[in-house]
Amino acid sequence: MKVAAITLRKGNVMEYNGKLMLVTAHEIMQPGKGASVIQLEMRDVRTGNKDNVRFRTQEMVERVRLEQNEFQYLYNDGENYTFMNTETYEQINVAKDIIGDPIVFLQDGMNVTIETFEGEPLGVQLPDFVTMEIVEAEPVVKGQTATTSYKPAILENGAKVMVPPHVGSGVRIVVRTEDASYVERVKD
Repeated sequence: MKVAAITLRKGNVMEYNGKLMLVTAHEIMQPGKGASVIQLEMRDVRTGNKDNVRFRTQEMVERVRLEQNEFQYLYNDGENYTFMNTETYEQINVAKDIIGDPIVFLQDGMNVTIETFEGEPLGVQLPDFVTMEIVEAEPVVKGQTATTSYKPAILENGAKVMVPPHVGSGVRIVVRTEDASYVERVKD
């Protein structure tokens, strides 16, 4: 499907020079004189090679449509993670690097959305928020609650997150999976 280059955003997949490229960053530049351009940072889906490309904003590019299906996480064998389609019960293996940094929040039985192109998994989207328990946090320093400071805490999965001073060990919190940031305390 042809689209204007200015409509491409992070996460879109396009065909460029016969390769499937995933847009990882974009920036629209408007020079003092001349036409506006969009600078795209892209990664080849199959090889992982990165490329920076500029397009005129009105230039037409080929955007690839991806299939999105609901899958349930089953298990991993070190490098590959196995998911099951919730409708057809087919299983699919996904490499660790395709999932990316949010992999630390992947839990048994979690429902995720997997984007595929011709049956090949290209990306995994975890739920936006997960609930985790803090296993280790620094104690509260008296008077520290008056400022908007944060302290490091370690979650049950080993991930580190910055939390407000009043949150301690044993407390369940909501964490944003995209950037591993604290959202709120769980109201039990």
